[in-house]
Amino acid sequence: MIRSMTGFAAQSGAYESWSWSWELRAVNGKGLDLRLRVPDWIEGLEVALRKQLTAATARGNITCNLRISRGESDGALQVNTAQVDALLTALHDIEARAMDAGVSLAPSRASDLLTMRGVLEQAEEAQDTDGLRAALLAEFPSLLADFNAMRESEGAALSQVLQDQLAEVETLSAQAAALAEARKDEMAATLQRNLARVLDNSEGADADRVAQELALIAVKADVTEEIDRLAAHVAAARDLIGQGGPVGRKLDFLMQEFNREANTLCSKAQSTELTTVGLALKAVIDQMREQVQNVE
Repeated sequence: MIRSMTGFAAQSGAYESWSWSWELRAVNGKGLDLRLRVPDWIEGLEVALRKQLTAATARGNITCNLRISRGESDGALQVNTAQVDALLTALHDIEARAMDAGVSLAPSRASDLLTMRGVLEQAEEAQDTDGLRAALLAEFPSLLADFNAMRESEGAALSQVLQDQLAEVETLSAQAAALAEARKDEMAATLQRNLARVLDNSEGADADRVAQELALIAVKADVTEEIDRLAAHVAAARDLIGQGGPVGRKLDFLMQEFNREANTLCSKAQSTELTTVGLALKAVIDQMREQVQNVE
């Protein structure tokens, strides 16, 4: 099954006091472009995620966002001794300057110091980044599976659209073949009349040479090869779609070949009906090429 390059998935999870949310999204791209926005303080996380993404995807501009937050800690309160020392020094200086100025200050109490900002603080717990990383990496495959499931679902819809367009190319090619066959006798008669007219009005001309030139013109007006190649391209495209996997590049190249044959058919048409069919082929092929741009 083919996959679309566009996709989205989101999940959330938790580990101890940590909680997080994932977002994985992708849009079309010529190659594989991975952009990971994950916390750099979790050692080894980005490398491991990039490895999983590279193994599971082939093309597309893929962005992975991870937001992590931590709940309130239940750790014990502790005194910030550096802050207390700074406050005591400041109080000593203030009391000394007050005494010099003859101002009497009320005695300071320990409870007053405790209300000062920065004196009491939550005891920091050691961060278990190993456990957190393991929990994140254990959850990521589920997110990746949801992401690729969406891409496969869109790929199934793409496959149906492409199959319908290939069937239309087949129908138009058959119409072109019928028109080309129908005009064979008329073209032969026209060439014979032209040959007789040239020979009647070109004294001394080499009749064999003139016949060769007219035969060359007839060959150049023959669209049989273009119709045969279109049929071969249709078969090749169906094989690629049936094969599945990352075949977008091959399909894109094949679209160029489709377009080349349609252009040549139009240039050889020499009739309004065949030109109309050729233009319809070009329109369908252009629509098909737009769809192929979404295939991984």
